[in-house]
Amino acid sequence: MNIHECQAKELLAAQGVPVPTGNVCQSIKEVEQVVTGLFSSGVKKIVIKSQIHAGGRGKGTFKNDFQGGVKLTDNLEEALDFSGKMLNEILVTKQTGPEGRKVRKLLISEASEIETELYLAVLLDRELSLPIVMASTEGGVDIEEVAEQTPEKIVRQEVDPSTGLLPFQARGMAIKLGFEGKLINAAAGVFLGVYNTFWNYNASMVEINPLCIIRTPDGKQAISAVDAKISIDDNALPRHPEIQKMRDLGEEEPQETEAAKYDLSYIKLDGNIACLVNGAGLAMATMDIIKHYGGNPANFLDVGGGAGKEQVAAAFRIILEDENVQGILVNIFGGIMQCDIIAQGILAAVEESHLELPLVVRLEGSNVALGKKIIADSGLAVIGADSLAEAAQKVVKAVA
Repeated sequence: MNIHECQAKELLAAQGVPVPTGNVCQSIKEVEQVVTGLFSSGVKKIVIKSQIHAGGRGKGTFKNDFQGGVKLTDNLEEALDFSGKMLNEILVTKQTGPEGRKVRKLLISEASEIETELYLAVLLDRELSLPIVMASTEGGVDIEEVAEQTPEKIVRQEVDPSTGLLPFQARGMAIKLGFEGKLINAAAGVFLGVYNTFWNYNASMVEINPLCIIRTPDGKQAISAVDAKISIDDNALPRHPEIQKMRDLGEEEPQETEAAKYDLSYIKLDGNIACLVNGAGLAMATMDIIKHYGGNPANFLDVGGGAGKEQVAAAFRIILEDENVQGILVNIFGGIMQCDIIAQGILAAVEESHLELPLVVRLEGSNVALGKKIIADSGLAVIGADSLAEAAQKVVKAVA
């Protein structure tokens, strides 16, 4: 589950990570109150940041032609003008796709005097099966570019889960990144706080980009997490009711939200051939082979190993809510899930939805002969296939 930047900063602050002071606003009236309060407290400049679950906001474009979802200003009039052009407008970034996301919230914070920008993240290294803290002096840019062009500028620290990130490891990273004097311990404290955020909230990733060395009003140097992104492992959410309350359904695809109600794993894609599969690995293979034969998958949909008629029917309803879908490929390997039960569920879903799109079904495994007979005897326009390759070819041809 993704959360907003403002929520991520709340979790980081609870673990001792310094973040800019700021408030979330959902109306122009709230913007005026927050901005007036910040300027009255002596703040010289503020930053207005659109809150959506996507990166690249600063370089994004609103559909009203306003440029940039992150703006700096030093006066109230301009702050209100910027906010009015952001709130309740659609922001398109490289991560949202052309449809964009509606900006329902703004985070308004003090804009610190930034001297240096760095990158910091904690994530799971799946090859090592260990958490890894990753940092770079190249903050404010895409870390993928840094990894490709200047990989030597990335500092990595593997973490033993039984001990967590140790202070000497955090200080070692700070020194490698070029921190000096009192900033070494300050940076180490931030690294420890960010790791603790990752571990204590069962995050799949915590990313600070940029992590900044700033100049405080009294002229001293300090460290601040100017931007933040956190993704929480869905499987851990039952342990964190306080984080479940942070879920913003307005930022999620309606089909994905509906699928979760039936314990279906669904991710919308931009193709036109829908997939209904049991098992994540088989679902990935199904999408790959559709691409191999010239098609374009419309979704990832794993109904799980023990799905029944109700879940299959729900899966069909969710698939058909996508207007881009022009054909459906059902690929089921019957293990726990028996093919005859799945066949009955498919036919019930076809009749209920009055399906008119091409439907290709490939069944294999337990009770496969009975499952195929049920479909063949139904009289419904279902295209059968004996192999995954054959099924992919048939659905691509039918859609074309």
